[in-house]
Amino acid sequence: MSRQRLYSPQFDLFIPYVADVPLRDQRETMERPFFSLSKNKRIKPIDYVSPDGSVYVRVTANAELGMATIWDADILIWAASHINDMRNRGINHIPRSLAVHPYDLLRTIHRDTGGREYALLRQALRRLQATTVFTNIRAERTRKKERQFSWIESYDDLSDAESGKPLGMRIVLSDWFYEGVMSSGGLLAIDPAYFAIAGGRERWLYRVARKHAGGTGEEGFAIALDTLFQKSGAEGTYRRFKFEIARIVRDNALPGFLLRLEERAGGESLLRMVSREFPSETTDAALAAHAGKGAARPPRTPSRAPTDPSALPLFKASPRPLSDDILARIRQECPGWDVYAMQREFDTWLGADASRAPRDYEAAFLSFLRRHHAAQRRG
Repeated sequence: MSRQRLYSPQFDLFIPYVADVPLRDQRETMERPFFSLSKNKRIKPIDYVSPDGSVYVRVTANAELGMATIWDADILIWAASHINDMRNRGINHIPRSLAVHPYDLLRTIHRDTGGREYALLRQALRRLQATTVFTNIRAERTRKKERQFSWIESYDDLSDAESGKPLGMRIVLSDWFYEGVMSSGGLLAIDPAYFAIAGGRERWLYRVARKHAGGTGEEGFAIALDTLFQKSGAEGTYRRFKFEIARIVRDNALPGFLLRLEERAGGESLLRMVSREFPSETTDAALAAHAGKGAARPPRTPSRAPTDPSALPLFKASPRPLSDDILARIRQECPGWDVYAMQREFDTWLGADASRAPRDYEAAFLSFLRRHHAAQRRG
């Protein structure tokens, strides 16, 4: 029996799985401290007030479940990406209530699809629903406006009574999050490699860099470490935070961005973030030119990858770009696949044996995907 036949009539508006749906993150959640950066259960609230006192965020956790984590927020990225896709396709009356098969949700956020991952998905949904946020982020200059909400209002989880197989989920987003996704300029594109970033601080730092340094040119964006610490909401001491940031800068493995610490005379260190789209020589020159007065230029980060296994990048490199023609053929001949996940699997297979290097990469990848598609249909 095909997986599609397991869909229940109670979930009649399933979001169709689209292998290459563009990933989008909600802008307002990318900088402020909204999520726990640790997988360990967090009960301690997050209390953040901006330096000028105009913005505040308080996040409180459920005593039993703990606070929603930055990994749980992958579900919100899935929701924002599919709402954006529906809007781009001209669908009217986009709902806050999204129905999905958990298999498709997990594939979109690059997770495994075994029983353990289904259990972790349910735990994440419970934390997103139980975590409470109180903030004034959307207040107008002349009017005070505060909002209290949970990330999701509710969710339904349907499974087969005999086999326990998951049949579908319906996730109802909070008004606050839905309004942010639907607002003009409320979303930013993110790299699929984001989902493979291992550390919570690294994930949060990528989102900060994407929001602030994505379109700032070769100067990038710089922020004082003490301000960055306050915006992270991280547990632990400031000293520990600086140590972790220094390690992340040494690795310099965030997808799409270069990091540099700059010392300021008589002041706190700055972290500068610059898009990797600029040549390394230009980037180095720009970073040196915009360092604090009297600051020594930091050593250039080596261009080749470190050989120490503990310092290897924390994400899988993005696959090589595929042409529009090959993507169209894949959609037509092999619908429903996560193209980039399969491309990484193909690249891993190629890398295991140098003799497998194809003359025509795209043709070989399409053939590889056809075999997998045919095998699934036979199964």
